[in-house]
Amino acid sequence: MGRGPKRLPAANGAGLNSAHYAVLGLVGSSGLVQPNDAMLHAILDAVEYLRDRGGAGREIKGHRDGYSTSCPGDPLYAWIRRGAPRPGGDGDPEPPEPHPSFPGRTLKYPPVMVGEDVRTWQRQMRERGWDIDVDGLYGPSSRDVCRAFQEEKDLAVTGAVDRATWNAAWEEPIT
Repeated sequence: MGRGPKRLPAANGAGLNSAHYAVLGLVGSSGLVQPNDAMLHAILDAVEYLRDRGGAGREIKGHRDGYSTSCPGDPLYAWIRRGAPRPGGDGDPEPPEPHPSFPGRTLKYPPVMVGEDVRTWQRQMRERGWDIDVDGLYGPSSRDVCRAFQEEKDLAVTGAVDRATWNAAWEEPIT
């Protein structure tokens, strides 16, 4: 159970768990790589306990969503991305929250573009760990973050937030 309810910053360091608990599932890159049903039930039991006793929210993420790592491994991460359904459960898992739709205009600089769509994209990039001001102004610093993100995700490096770049900001794993 780690440090238990009401004790947030865990071994991952200050910041990552400042608003999240960490629940450990021991799988590796060799040997046990596919989590079995007992492990998935145990993870969900810990999550439910932390929701009941520690005020944990609905969100479940993998370590790779906060740091550049392959943790928790592809099979366990795929289960998380599917909504962490309880094995053998008779109910459907909660669907993941949809991300904001592409605003219909490509965000680019120059000139400086202004708008709530810019702020939404900037906020998402900041949540992904990028050093970016959330000011609603798409200028040179936003363009530079966009270029670096596009390069990281093997997108066309244009510095403009087009539909593919917008969707990748919510759909691509954090690396």
